[in-house]
Amino acid sequence: MKKYYLLLLFATALATNAIAADEIFGFDDISEVETTGISISVNGTQVHVTGASGMTLEVYNVAGVRVATVKIDSDDKTLNLNLTKGCYILKVGKVVRKVSIR
Repeated sequence: MKKYYLLLLFATALATNAIAADEIFGFDDISEVETTGISISVNGTQVHVTGASGMTLEVYNVAGVRVATVKIDSDDKTLNLNLTKGCYILKVGKVVRKVSIR
């Protein structure tokens, strides 16, 4: 019986933390991201960004350190980033994508 209550307490704590994360980081605001018209895709070391003219592409490593910043000067831009293999976070405006460079 004690195991049941401990499991229930643990599950409640996890659910509470997930709800708090949604409120803090705004994960429930997906519809706004989809309506911006910005698209980010990666093929190897090339990054293709559309719909972001005049904005800035920020590249972060998984530790949260910004490793590159590039100004997007056209509506359809392909960039060749000189990044080592690994996982990165790309951000343009409110659109954020997690990518893997291979």
